[in-house]
Amino acid sequence: MYDVAIIGAGVIGGMTARTLSKYNLKICILEKENDVAMGATKANSAIVHAGFDAKVGSLKARLNVQGSKKMPAVCKELGVKYKNNGSLVIGFDDEDRNTLNELLNRGIKNGVEGLRIVEKQELKQMEPNLSDDVLCALYAPTGAIICPYDLTIAAIGNAMDNGAELKRNFAVESIDDTLNGYIIKSQNDSVEARFAVNCAGIYSDKIAALAGDNGFDVHARRGEYILLDKECGGMVTHTIFRTPTKMGKGILVSPTVDGNLLLGPTSVDITDKENKATTQDGIDEIIKKAKENLVTLPLAKTITSFCGLRAVGSTGDFIINSPKKHFINAAGIESPGLSASPAIAKYIVELLSEQGLTLVKKQNYNPIRMSSHTFFEASTEEKNKMIKENPSYGRIVCRCEGITEGEIIDAIHRNPGARDLDGIKRRTRAQMGRCQGGFCGPYITEILSRELEIPFDKVTKFGGQSLINVAKTKGGAPQ
Repeated sequence: MYDVAIIGAGVIGGMTARTLSKYNLKICILEKENDVAMGATKANSAIVHAGFDAKVGSLKARLNVQGSKKMPAVCKELGVKYKNNGSLVIGFDDEDRNTLNELLNRGIKNGVEGLRIVEKQELKQMEPNLSDDVLCALYAPTGAIICPYDLTIAAIGNAMDNGAELKRNFAVESIDDTLNGYIIKSQNDSVEARFAVNCAGIYSDKIAALAGDNGFDVHARRGEYILLDKECGGMVTHTIFRTPTKMGKGILVSPTVDGNLLLGPTSVDITDKENKATTQDGIDEIIKKAKENLVTLPLAKTITSFCGLRAVGSTGDFIINSPKKHFINAAGIESPGLSASPAIAKYIVELLSEQGLTLVKKQNYNPIRMSSHTFFEASTEEKNKMIKENPSYGRIVCRCEGITEGEIIDAIHRNPGARDLDGIKRRTRAQMGRCQGGFCGPYITEILSRELEIPFDKVTKFGGQSLINVAKTKGGAPQ
């Protein structure tokens, strides 16, 4: 029997597992997909929000500010890229200025440090490529950027290194009470745990209902993005927001921690929780709004577009509660959920403790995880030494990003190991360059086949039936 079963391996489930792994507990993470960070975590704005937007007194406001303060130390321990680039909410007219003053006052009440209004002259010095129509902005120096799936992979990997277990392709179908806790079943497996934590993202209402809680609903909100090449990453240094609406923070323009330029997201409520298709209307909206923000926008440098789904709860706030004994909901964790994740995890563990979970710290707990990009970030001398010890680091597989065979092998065998092409992409950035895997994809497929000891034609893009190779193009179809 496990002490705690965490349902969902996104950033909230991952950070919760890592926090719990500090203690002498038997922990299991249950994930319905073939990999971790497969829901909202893998496709969002990657922003660590300062905390000025959320309603004063809400869980969103409190946990956002707490999480933002914790994030630098968490990222340092986990070897995850974190850049404190600051954010600007730009205004074009007097109505926008009034909104910015409201955000300033709200942020001060929420405990955000360093907020101030910046006027046009100073603003153009800070960001020369901003549109000449911009009059002022709210400056939040504590805003930052991060890689959300890198954080999640590292958190879960660190939890696993400290004893937690991960069960993939475990789609929860039932949750039954027992005298000692819960039996949680999928189609082909089951686990028993004393405590259960629901971190299932857009399906968190379904998981809660399986446990007998019908107190809230969660719907999907579509957010589409455009990603520009690395040569565009320096067009802005801060994250540039528009004034927010009830649907979100609008179309942003932001550098990424890997040097690209990100545009988006759109914000459209939908009923289909699996529809992640991009749309022409969405792309057109991003282009229109982003062009209003900047003097020039090099859209010819676009390398990909994508769509993510946010989990929007029916209460207007994070839903973190205990509807029944030994069962915790962490639902409706939309923006600023990523920013708040370290604080949300701490809050969940406190709720578990209040319900009787005994927390005895491990003497051998190790909070440190080496960066997944150690070879890439090494000096030439260090790289030569690593290549001498392991020649696979000397073989370039992804030319666009300069990723080696050694790094791909590490990604397969290091907790939580990659099992498909997209898993390699998220861990190493191989396939994220200009060719989007057109050149390196077949080589990575060969490496996955060899290292996982599975047939070449059984390697998938993202698990399930997403097969890469279905038949030979020469020599006839496979028998």
